[in-house]
Amino acid sequence: MKFQCIDHVVLTTKNLDKCLAFYRDLLGIPCSEQNGRWTIHLGESAIKIHCRPGEYQPAAGVPTAGSLDICLKLRETEFPAGMALEIARNEIADAGWEIVCDIGERTGANGPMESFYVRDPDGNLVEIMSCGIDD
Repeated sequence: MKFQCIDHVVLTTKNLDKCLAFYRDLLGIPCSEQNGRWTIHLGESAIKIHCRPGEYQPAAGVPTAGSLDICLKLRETEFPAGMALEIARNEIADAGWEIVCDIGERTGANGPMESFYVRDPDGNLVEIMSCGIDD
């Protein structure tokens, strides 16, 4: 078998309003609702939001709010050259969110990158990354 990419992952939240305020309003990621089901849209991939563990079946063995660890890649062209990560970090910190781990060099799926970490309202670890170019 050969796979192309991740289509979606599921995020379980304790509070839909706070979840949407973080991803949609703070981070500016498009979100949509269809038949009561919310989706966070990231390019060709998505994060499906479930409001209760096992809300939809089949479900993960132990769907738990706060157990996700994801990395989101910034769209570099939306920022002045070389400033994407610093601007994003400052906007998030200025909005009152604690930066868990500040900007540093790390390794992503495609090699070297820089990133920082913040937690969403459920405690999920959200890494914000930049590799200096858009795909």
